[in-house]
Amino acid sequence: MPPPSKSKLPAITGVRWFNLAILTITPAIAVYGLVLAPRLRGTITFAVLYYVFSMLGITAGYHRLWSHRSYNASSFLQIGLILGGTSAVQGSCYWWARAHRSHHRHTDTDLDPYDANRGLFWTHIGWMIFKSDLRSGRADISDLRKDPLIQWQHRWYFYLAFFFGYILPTIVPGLLWKDWLGGFCFSGALRLTIAHHSTFCINSIAHYLGSSPYDDVFTPRDHLLSALLTMGEGYHNFHHQFPMDYRNAFLWYQYDPTKWFIAICNKIGLASQLRVFPTNEIVKGALTMKLKELKRLQDSLKWPSQPEELPIVPWETYQVESKERTLILISGFIHDVSSFVDDHPGGRQFLLVNTGQDMTAAFFGGTYAHSNAAHNLLSMMRIGVLAGGVETLTAHETPPAQRLYVAQRDKSTS
Repeated sequence: MPPPSKSKLPAITGVRWFNLAILTITPAIAVYGLVLAPRLRGTITFAVLYYVFSMLGITAGYHRLWSHRSYNASSFLQIGLILGGTSAVQGSCYWWARAHRSHHRHTDTDLDPYDANRGLFWTHIGWMIFKSDLRSGRADISDLRKDPLIQWQHRWYFYLAFFFGYILPTIVPGLLWKDWLGGFCFSGALRLTIAHHSTFCINSIAHYLGSSPYDDVFTPRDHLLSALLTMGEGYHNFHHQFPMDYRNAFLWYQYDPTKWFIAICNKIGLASQLRVFPTNEIVKGALTMKLKELKRLQDSLKWPSQPEELPIVPWETYQVESKERTLILISGFIHDVSSFVDDHPGGRQFLLVNTGQDMTAAFFGGTYAHSNAAHNLLSMMRIGVLAGGVETLTAHETPPAQRLYVAQRDKSTS
């Protein structure tokens, strides 16, 4: 797969007037209805149910079944999903799936039909309403060419879309409870407007808004808002990493009603062979991203010098320099604690009286068992490594100053 590119907007060569009309007249009718049409409970209920029918046709049908072949569906379920997708008026499944496969194969490149690098407007609706010099990348659609249901819908799409998109949602409320205007404006136009822009958000904001828990090389993101708008399609980072998985939401608490719908269809025998990516590999991808985030955090912090970067200091030099500044020896490392003397929780006198001494035992519990934070802070004060290490220390008796301080401490605490 080619690497992501910072694509420029293609040269506009014309306008797709039919698409523009659908995307402007339909919301205008919806607004007219919101202002003037009566809001009957039956019509609103039917509009919501018909919206679910349309969206499942796109999410469970156009997308997960035919674009990605993430499960097998019975003939009955296929017919229901193809009609639901048709009612959403987003093009034939053949056209929709072809563009979507191209998007997955060429994500974030010049061959991606809705490349996120071209901006929110282009990815949301621009690529559909403008003719341009853009040429989508090739994708294998041989199975779609051989699918009789897909080809039947493609041949008759405009008639089917007009009927299931506008006529049927109008005549049901009209014939059943005489709400022709509400049916046309609400279950027809308003439903379509919301379905259109909710689905389009997956091409637009789902590539900008959210997190990248599985991979951050490409633009797809996971976000609850996108999932709420699209019946579970908003976990887009997961989907682009594991496109053959029938789930968009991997974690049990994530909102993905399309996944639940497919799972229920599987239970009642309408769907089979639900494809899932191995959990081990999904968790591995998430772990990789967490490690990358930790590495970025690690690189943003200051760390102590490595031992090989520090100068090797003889015992005699350590003694001389400890008379000019407060130096202590712990675990073979020489530390300059001059700037910490006044902040030392145990009192400044303890550091001052023991300058030039080996304080390893005292630091590790002889006087006080210091915390992890103390260890980290002390390591930032390293300035050298004692030449000869422990062997050099054993050649010297316990410093008198240290013996004196310990005796005074024991006396004061007795």
